[in-house]
Amino acid sequence: QVQLVESGGGSVQPGGSLRLSCAASGSIFRISTMGWYRQAPGNQRELVAAITPGGTTNYADSVKGRFTISRDNAKNTVFLQMNSLKSEDTAVYYCRMSRGSYDYWGQGTQVTVSS
Repeated sequence: QVQLVESGGGSVQPGGSLRLSCAASGSIFRISTMGWYRQAPGNQRELVAAITPGGTTNYADSVKGRFTISRDNAKNTVFLQMNSLKSEDTAVYYCRMSRGSYDYWGQGTQVTVSS
């Protein structure tokens, strides 16, 4: 059974930075695509960034140039570095692991950007 545990959320002023982490249990991390998604109140869950097992990344247009996704296969952990945060980045951020028929989600971590 895979478990994903996010951490690093919190409250920050506009222009600030946060670094999210997602630690995964199990043995399929290194062969799985890892993604960060977010969901704001009243909105659908949306992809923020993803990284393949080979390290290829893709980002939502709204975060390009501000957010960076990375992974450490030795530690079964994926990161999301968020810089130049804006109020519209406020949401619950979820970690996702996917590989073929496997699809796992974390419990989410709140990010609030407010002055």
